[in-house]
Amino acid sequence: MLNIAVLVSGGGTNLQALIDAQARGELPGGRICAVVSSRAGAFALQRAEKAGIPAFTLPRRSFDSDAGFCRALDALLEPLNPGLLVHAGFLCILDEPFCEKYKNRMLNVHPSLVPAFCGKGMYGLRVHRAVLDYGAKVTGATVHFVTAEPDGGPVVFQKAVDVLPGDTPEGLQKRVMEQCEHVLLPRAVALFCQNRLSVDGRCVTVLPEEHSL
Repeated sequence: MLNIAVLVSGGGTNLQALIDAQARGELPGGRICAVVSSRAGAFALQRAEKAGIPAFTLPRRSFDSDAGFCRALDALLEPLNPGLLVHAGFLCILDEPFCEKYKNRMLNVHPSLVPAFCGKGMYGLRVHRAVLDYGAKVTGATVHFVTAEPDGGPVVFQKAVDVLPGDTPEGLQKRVMEQCEHVLLPRAVALFCQNRLSVDGRCVTVLPEEHSL
């Protein structure tokens, strides 16, 4: 059974999507072993507690550098033996050594169609405001492997939705979450746990079921 650690910073709606998928038996071969929040008091911690998942807080503001935070995060995760880290609304930048240690074992969901409206500082409602300000006609979400370049890792899945007349950042965010993020992330995690995601450079291939563990 593959141990999955979910990294969060806020409300945890994508964490909840993973918890619900696990409860429905849709993460075969994997189990959420821990939730780690970079912010004290994040509602995601309550979601973990309600689901009976061990939860930890490691405040980013307690560290002077990304490197210091990453070393502490690594030390926290080490005894949990995670085979997969999932970034579910996790707003911290991870340094090169950490990303190299967990290369092709970290998944993130971003609320746009990467490489559009992504990168450092682009998260949450900022993304959806940027989409509307630009006048884009479609947006969506992307699940990708994590590298030291923010939102720059190999793409696993993308799903698009139309930008509708009269959309607000909040309304667009809700639609992207419900129709894209909460669909794509559990699917990607399930396939990873089944050993069905193959990474070759920037190309990610979904392998047939015979490759399942």
